[in-house]
Amino acid sequence: MPAVDVSNDPAFYALLTGSFRRAVGRPLVPEPGRDAAWLDAEAPFAVLAHDGGEDPRFIYANLTALRIFGYEKAELIGLPSRFSAEAPERAERQRLLDAVTRDGFVANYGGIRIRKDGTRFPIRDAIVWQLVDEAGLLHGQAATFSV
Repeated sequence: MPAVDVSNDPAFYALLTGSFRRAVGRPLVPEPGRDAAWLDAEAPFAVLAHDGGEDPRFIYANLTALRIFGYEKAELIGLPSRFSAEAPERAERQRLLDAVTRDGFVANYGGIRIRKDGTRFPIRDAIVWQLVDEAGLLHGQAATFSV
């Protein structure tokens, strides 16, 4: 079954930005008047999200994230998010995800990630948070960072 494109979905945008604001205490999108289309295609920072499954799969990546990771949207959406880190880094990545589950978000995270072509790159000052809707239902986790 093909993944649903949530790039310009107002409900997903509300989940992404609302959960960020509730967890972190500030807006994900700093300027008023910006919308899902801006975040997806024009934001100068990466945003990715994965679902809450046993082996979480990417459900969203904005254009900046796609460029950084070297994927087309159709290649990344549905991919297990563990593949964004090399095997030796996956234990550290799992500790991060466990801390996010426990604390709601983690700020100032840094680590090594891997592009589609296998090259490694560092991420710094990342914020990873739980995608929790206003009713308290967990939908997965998301991350934002700049390189």
